[in-house]
Amino acid sequence: MAEDYRKMWAGLGLDLEKHDKLLGILGEAYPQFFLSQQNRPEGMEYFDFVISEIHGLRVKELLDHKEKGGKIFGTFCVYVPDEIISALNGIGVGLCAGTDFSIPDAEVDLPRNLCPLIKSFYGFKVGRVCPYFEACDVIIGETTCDGKTKAYEVLGEVHPTFVMEIPHRKNEETMKLWRSEIVKFARYAEELTGEKLTVERLRAGIKLHNEKRRALQRLHQLRRAEPVPVSGKDVLLINQIAFYDDPTRFTGSVNKLADEVEKRVAAGEGVFPNDAVKLITTGTPFAIPNWKLHHVVESAGVAIVGEESCVGSRYFDTLVDDSGETLDELFDALAERSFKIHCACFTPNDARLDDIIKMYRGSGAAGVINYNLSFCTPYLVENYHIEKRLAAEGIPVLTLESDYGMGDVGQLQTRIGAFVESL
Repeated sequence: MAEDYRKMWAGLGLDLEKHDKLLGILGEAYPQFFLSQQNRPEGMEYFDFVISEIHGLRVKELLDHKEKGGKIFGTFCVYVPDEIISALNGIGVGLCAGTDFSIPDAEVDLPRNLCPLIKSFYGFKVGRVCPYFEACDVIIGETTCDGKTKAYEVLGEVHPTFVMEIPHRKNEETMKLWRSEIVKFARYAEELTGEKLTVERLRAGIKLHNEKRRALQRLHQLRRAEPVPVSGKDVLLINQIAFYDDPTRFTGSVNKLADEVEKRVAAGEGVFPNDAVKLITTGTPFAIPNWKLHHVVESAGVAIVGEESCVGSRYFDTLVDDSGETLDELFDALAERSFKIHCACFTPNDARLDDIIKMYRGSGAAGVINYNLSFCTPYLVENYHIEKRLAAEGIPVLTLESDYGMGDVGQLQTRIGAFVESL
């Protein structure tokens, strides 16, 4: 980091000894996972810089925003309407939840046989190692699974928390329920920020985040070129950074990278050989710094060219219609966009299976890795439908279950290697 942020971290109440250890682990892992790659696009330098300042510059920007009267909203889910947050002069940040470093602190209060993502984010809070948590005025939760729903009750005792009710079926009645939750959130955010939501402000917020999604869509399409012009590991990193970086700056950086990648495609330049096997992934989200699967796969010379995930296509595939002339019409558009995101919390969920097949058919991939976190019940149960449907379509699939630890890397290498050989 270019600056010494220790005074800032101490002011946030972080446990500096633990925090130093966490940054030390990230500092060792990042060069090994990312900077060792050959022939990376120059445009990745911006995203390397963002990670080098992961607990520095962006946190300082958040605190500067708070000093000017702005509010910070911490989020964990793509169903939370970032458009409303931006429209009310707030900043939304996706919170840390991708490492086993914080899990021991979480297990003091939470059961061990719980999804590692939940334990990770809760441990970051109670262990006082995440400056983003401490910068947030409120955490916005959502009822996408029973584990999260109950964990937010516990989290609410140590940090202000607002929970949105996500319906688990998609029909006219549940659409009304979800729309009402969006309106409730808007009213809560108005009260918290002291700002008034207007049609013009909400439309501007929608356009801001639509532009970010368009940039990610553009980059995602370029991954399908032959040879593959940018690694799946780098695109995963970009998808993760999308959740907390400044939206305007991030969108410009992605488009600049896409310009470079387009030139690579035209020149036939890639980061993998022409004959490299290509795969897509589906399953639970990959939160920073969960890069394990992509690292194992691509270290074996296999390219990942798509993620059917909330940190992937579910995040950017669908735009919000900004043509509404009233707040009610724009609230309708926000609700409709959400219902096109096919999380495993919904039942039935055939649309997610359609999304996986569509991505597979359009990407030139040879197979699918269905990767899920241990104890993530909705996704683990949905494996049954994925395997059955993909088998009927003649699509090779490898189902894996893992956590944030590195102890199973050897096993993953063996299973993935055998799967690739079978292709």
